[in-house]
Amino acid sequence: MKSNQQQHESDLSDQDRNEAIDRLYDVALDPERYETLLDVWESAVGPLRAQADFSALRLLDDPMMASHFHRAGEFLDRVDLSKQTDDIQSILLPFGKVSAFVLDGGLGVKAVNTAATERLSLTASSKLADLAVHSEDLDAIGKTVRSLLAGELQDTAVLRVRALSRGHFVVLRLQRCQTAGGAPLVLAASSEVGWPNGFNDILRRAFNLTAAETDVVQSLVECCSVSDIAVQRGRSVDTIRAQVKSIQAKTETHSQVELVRLALSVMDMANLTLDTQLQPRLVSKGFATLVERTYQTLTTPDGRRLDYLVLGAPDGKPVLFLPLDYGLLRWPASAEAEATRRGWRVIVPVRAGYGLSDPLPQKASFDDAVIMDTMQVLETEKVTRCPIVSLGGDSYYGIRLARLYPDRFTAVIACAGVLPITRAEQFERMEKWHRFILAGAKYTPHLLPFMVKAGFLLARKIGKRGFVHAVYGNSPSDVATFEDPEVFEAMVTGS
Repeated sequence: MKSNQQQHESDLSDQDRNEAIDRLYDVALDPERYETLLDVWESAVGPLRAQADFSALRLLDDPMMASHFHRAGEFLDRVDLSKQTDDIQSILLPFGKVSAFVLDGGLGVKAVNTAATERLSLTASSKLADLAVHSEDLDAIGKTVRSLLAGELQDTAVLRVRALSRGHFVVLRLQRCQTAGGAPLVLAASSEVGWPNGFNDILRRAFNLTAAETDVVQSLVECCSVSDIAVQRGRSVDTIRAQVKSIQAKTETHSQVELVRLALSVMDMANLTLDTQLQPRLVSKGFATLVERTYQTLTTPDGRRLDYLVLGAPDGKPVLFLPLDYGLLRWPASAEAEATRRGWRVIVPVRAGYGLSDPLPQKASFDDAVIMDTMQVLETEKVTRCPIVSLGGDSYYGIRLARLYPDRFTAVIACAGVLPITRAEQFERMEKWHRFILAGAKYTPHLLPFMVKAGFLLARKIGKRGFVHAVYGNSPSDVATFEDPEVFEAMVTGS
């Protein structure tokens, strides 16, 4: 007999599966199509969710679906949402960190991405001759480009050329393409990877690497061999090999290939924050009526930076505010003014990994850190007793704090508080956006990374206002609240 799990898997029809896969790649190419995936997914998985035992660990543990989610996630990793492009520039859209440029029949550079400008020193007015590789390799590239454009080769060709700057090999993948107007071109994608400013520090802190080890990781990502790195750094090959082994131990990788993949994955995540936060936010500043607030900073026992804000009256009666996973650190200006009038000192911790608060070490418990960091902020502010105001799911943290430290907290005021989800019916009462993520976390956790990543890219593309309207659009009261100018300023400034 089939198990319940096998029965659930077999109940997903080929038509449902194929339609869901089609929508996956639609979303990967354009995150604004996210809602169409929600609709298809609901019609396909909703009936299975209704049949499933709530305690079942996984629903739809389908290797084929999982592989498509993973592959579509890789497409999302390469989506560049920073600006609109013209027809030729659109050819470069799938390439973010990878250096890529477009050549015409005269071997002129027609378009370049940022990584190619940084790594290869190319601009849209460059010639192939400006590419910093050996002259004989330039001749080989030129002949291959002309052959591709003349149709003498298949649509793609791969060349291995020697870079002039540091002498390491660079792999070029050349592909014939054309604009909508029909002009034949060749897209060149290089193994040279753009290295974001500040990324060495992110790697160092994330994996406890030394400065020398982060430099070695960068060289490996840039396709340098161990011998190349030894020459560049004036060290022996054995020393570099020992450093690579140390790096692999700290990052829990088992090969140089796996290490490079990890570094590129972290770079994808880092780019999303580095691109949107160009300078440190040392002051929380609104754009209309909010009063500027300076972030307070302390150091945790494990050496992390931890920030927090104080709203209302600086010397008033303390109130701890837990700002939800959106990081809604600010209140509407009139509410902050009322807190000042009433003599409330509203203390708002900025959690690990948010704003300029350092992220946690690998494998550290985020939940435990929230509790300990919050208590440290209260100790710094010399708070011995206060009420807790929480938003949404932060009622969990509020209740946990009150249970762990019953003598320190006088009340838990749970605004839109969340109760434990113990029945399938609770998922069915949710709006589809929330159900897609929360039910996904429960029933299809192996597919969750794509769901979250696509939602985040959608938010980046359509902005905070568009995202709130999309997610909460079926609740007129939510949308109306968000469009209140004071609420809008507080949410945009504080998230």
